[in-house]
Amino acid sequence: VQLQASGGGLVQAGDSLKLSCTTSTYTLVWFTMGWFRQAPGKEREIVATIDRSTGDTSYTDSVKGRFTISRDRAKRAVYLQMNSLKPEDTAVYYCAAGPSGDGRDAQYWGQGTLVTVSS
Repeated sequence: VQLQASGGGLVQAGDSLKLSCTTSTYTLVWFTMGWFRQAPGKEREIVATIDRSTGDTSYTDSVKGRFTISRDRAKRAVYLQMNSLKPEDTAVYYCAAGPSGDGRDAQYWGQGTLVTVSS
């Protein structure tokens, strides 16, 4: 399973950014997908997931109403649309396949993409 994340960058508070994760159709069919993030000096946390079968989504409380996870099987991609960004959203964001039930780990990881939000 290969995951390639992209789309990070430096933005100002209130701006939007869209992260992309390209993978294979197989991955999107067989795995629930998730976005994690790790801020400097903090533990990694799960941000959002999208169920492999139903497409149901879930979000950590701090991003609800601001972030949207989606997938496009035709483009073999998963996205994280981030709106109303805050400085506390600054982190390395990781695309992952098969997040664990407790949200602490995943079966497969992509490389991280850095998001920096300035105040």
